[in-house]
Amino acid sequence: MLKQKPMRASLLTLLFCPVLATLCSAQAKPQPAPDEPVAIVAGQPIYQQDLTSVAGPSLLDLRKQEFKVKSDALNQLIRKKVIEVEAKKRGLSTEELLKREVDSKVAEPSDDEARGYYLAVKNQTTLPFDQVKSQVKQLLRKAEIEQGHERYADSLRDKTEVSILLQPPVVQVDYDASRVQGDADAPITIVEFADFQCPFCSRVQPLLKEVLGKYKGKVKLAYRDFPLSQIHPHAETAAEASRCALAQGKYWEMHDAMYADQSKLDEAALVNTAAGLGIDQNSFASCLKSSKYKPVVQQDLQAGSDAGVNATPTFFINGEFLGGAQSNADFTNIIDRQLSAPGGKGSTQASR
Repeated sequence: MLKQKPMRASLLTLLFCPVLATLCSAQAKPQPAPDEPVAIVAGQPIYQQDLTSVAGPSLLDLRKQEFKVKSDALNQLIRKKVIEVEAKKRGLSTEELLKREVDSKVAEPSDDEARGYYLAVKNQTTLPFDQVKSQVKQLLRKAEIEQGHERYADSLRDKTEVSILLQPPVVQVDYDASRVQGDADAPITIVEFADFQCPFCSRVQPLLKEVLGKYKGKVKLAYRDFPLSQIHPHAETAAEASRCALAQGKYWEMHDAMYADQSKLDEAALVNTAAGLGIDQNSFASCLKSSKYKPVVQQDLQAGSDAGVNATPTFFINGEFLGGAQSNADFTNIIDRQLSAPGGKGSTQASR
């Protein structure tokens, strides 16, 4: 006998039971406020924010997983609600509405469709096709009806006023006001953690310029260093070079030049690049050789780790996480939502 794929209810049960059990058990006892210690060792307190220095990426992943589960649940409930509203408007039960608008319009699968599915999952049964054909057809039609319900609910949702108030997790991320592009008073701040030797970071630079141009006056970009020195041996030197250029008022020029040609990130090449940008060569070379900016680069690296960064590029858009070399649509979706949200400037602030 063919093994039927678990229905949506079963999947939701599997997804939610462990999460809800965890959440419920967590809520059984009052949790310490952020400014209250979670432990005291020999009179020395440990606070919740201290945990991020050890488990930042894992904690961020958990928060993202929790948000995804909640978002999926919310979408299911919204679909249910819009169907209920439409059914009431038409004087029908939800079952009658769905049967009229969806179920009755789903044809029985053909023998060829059933055979195609059977061949795809043949390793799950030893029974011949003719013996299970009717079951396969029932399974396929049931799946098509389920998908039809979702499509119908989504079409109703498009015609219904729906306000999503559930917010994604945000992370408090500071930035350096001297390394910012865009209007300093822009309501949206993108904090970028990146590595000058990272190819994905290089590829995303034109996109960031597009975003700044599209949202001029509304979005600013702050850069923070996150050199992955274990795989990019020149990344930390390049980060220090950017600070030496900053000292001479040429930060973004050096930033752009290094991303434009990542094959020229050794010390000698960096000095030549700086000279080509009109930076005083001797002063720059002395600055770079001194490693005077190594500690502040490490501060950025630690801040990124504390925020949950473990890869580059990573972005926080008013504190909302966005990882990897994303598309224009990924940035636009978050920015537009935040700009239209009532009240909220995000969890970013200039630190120095």
